[in-house]
Amino acid sequence: MNKKIIFQMNAMPVQQNRLFDTAGDAIKCPVGDLRLMQDSLTGIVCNDAFMPELMSYDENYQNEQGYSRVFEQHLHEVADIVRRHFSGKSILEVGCGKGRFLDLLKKQGFCITGIDPAYEGNDPDIVRESFSPSLGMTGEAVILRHVLEHIHQPMKFLTSIAEANGGKGLVYIEVPCLEWIRDNRAWYDLFYEHVNYFRRSDFFRLFDRVIDSGTFFGGQYLYVVADIASLRRSPMEDARTFHFPPDFLAGIDRAVTLMRNGKNKKYAIWGGASKGVIFALHLLRRGAILPDLVIDINPFKQRKYMPVTGMRVSSPEEGMSGLTPDDVILVMNSNYFDEIKESSGNRFLYYRVDQNEF
Repeated sequence: MNKKIIFQMNAMPVQQNRLFDTAGDAIKCPVGDLRLMQDSLTGIVCNDAFMPELMSYDENYQNEQGYSRVFEQHLHEVADIVRRHFSGKSILEVGCGKGRFLDLLKKQGFCITGIDPAYEGNDPDIVRESFSPSLGMTGEAVILRHVLEHIHQPMKFLTSIAEANGGKGLVYIEVPCLEWIRDNRAWYDLFYEHVNYFRRSDFFRLFDRVIDSGTFFGGQYLYVVADIASLRRSPMEDARTFHFPPDFLAGIDRAVTLMRNGKNKKYAIWGGASKGVIFALHLLRRGAILPDLVIDINPFKQRKYMPVTGMRVSSPEEGMSGLTPDDVILVMNSNYFDEIKESSGNRFLYYRVDQNEF
């Protein structure tokens, strides 16, 4: 297999959504190298340095976004796509997380079961395991929401699902969009635990029959609905070279300059999930500087500490209590910009990080 390195960053937290009880434990968290390479034949981009044995998904892994009404709206948009293609079918959601989307579909009348080792609830329709064909779990339709980017060998994984499902049925796949990351210079969206990075065109080479596809959530996510029976044994070849622009990391230096020039201001990251963790990490390593605090609405992240930097996550109430109108909110995801301004009373200065507003 011929590969070409397109991005490299060492000592990244292996799981940016695993927070810690103490700053010391957070700083000493497991790390791994990110070495993104593109297969010169298939065009697939993956982390060639990924070590799956470092990963552990359990109840301490927190990536729940459903506390935001904006994200709830996104889930309803996904549910509309599911209804369009999966109505009347039995559904299996592989990697259902904490079960929020599964619960939404159940309330809408879908017959659905789920599986995820990080599940914490008591829903009898969810199995707290990693997917394996030996479990005998099948569905006339399969949902993979933000799963495939975490899988070390995605083709092998898809094949196992196809075989477990008798080589038939439909599959809905949703993943981050690599082209959005490139076009928006979203250096804070490259993570160790995302071993694969996909373009929409990749799925047309993985499946012979893609029924529906598109992007949503401000272009950050892409989705496809495909016929499981059309999964290829190996992707079609793609000789097009993917690359990041020369100024891909320039936003780090701009953020460092912004904070150094505003010494009398406080700077708060709003969003202590993946983007906020990596944003703070690069500021520390490239500019020897950190924001003053991190705010997140997820109660399971609050009073915890972010990996590598050891920054403590505050609730909105706690975080805003120490800010003045001259202070700055760094909004990590512009999809939540209006929601954040409204919930904070529009009292501060706001920058949309993913719109390069500084």
